[in-house]
Amino acid sequence: MTLTPPAPRPAAGPVAPSGVPDLDGRTALVTGAAGGIGRACVLRLAAAGAKVRAADRDAEGLAELAEQAAAGSRPGAVETLTLDLTDLDAAERAAEGTDILVNNAGLQLVRPIEDFPPEVFATVLRVMLEAPFRLIRGALPHMYGQGWGRIVNISSVHGLRASAYKSAYVSAKHGLEGLSKTAALEGAARGVTSNCISPAYVRTPLVERQIADQAAAHGIEPERVVTEIMLADSAVKRLVEPEEVAELTAYLCSPQASFITGASLSMDGGWTAH
Repeated sequence: MTLTPPAPRPAAGPVAPSGVPDLDGRTALVTGAAGGIGRACVLRLAAAGAKVRAADRDAEGLAELAEQAAAGSRPGAVETLTLDLTDLDAAERAAEGTDILVNNAGLQLVRPIEDFPPEVFATVLRVMLEAPFRLIRGALPHMYGQGWGRIVNISSVHGLRASAYKSAYVSAKHGLEGLSKTAALEGAARGVTSNCISPAYVRTPLVERQIADQAAAHGIEPERVVTEIMLADSAVKRLVEPEEVAELTAYLCSPQASFITGASLSMDGGWTAH
């Protein structure tokens, strides 16, 4: 009996030993970079060797980030960019020439649908869904041209599950999940991966600002919000740390993650295991 030899495996390039991903020579763009998850991602990618463009509308926060980065092991690795993502044309231009795109910027308002300001709903979708589309659109020509790219979309457990009083945020994150999967399907043959990271509540200024809104919406005291609302469905009873999200982001940019695309990786402490 004649056996047909197996088809050769497609070349994926050398894979370095596990550990710190080697991103030397890569250029990354991180939005919402002035604090929280964005800041942690900037510092982590820079530590891995990337040159990082840190984009945010918070110029003061960017200046603090630049000082922190300059004091680290790779001074000059972080370039700050004051950018308002409601300017979609500017967002698309900012992404040109990037090898790694981390869509992280977000905003939140907690209100019942009947009280939710339509203009805020539109702004949330513009910043958290339209802007990522334009950023991806701006980044893809360069990624396709070199046959390599990494898109990491910081989604949320609310991209997989809904919560009351968060109509705009939940809508935007569900849309981001779909956009990420579409980019994964289109980019796979050209060496570009696209994934979502979907954490539960992360210890960030955005979450801290939610506590008063959540207390008002649910009619409870602020100190009960974390235990009774935010961590109610989590098996692990603590907030996610920004550095944990940044570590997974760096991994998704590594050679070891080249087969992971179109995925939504939960960091929810067991929330979606119910």
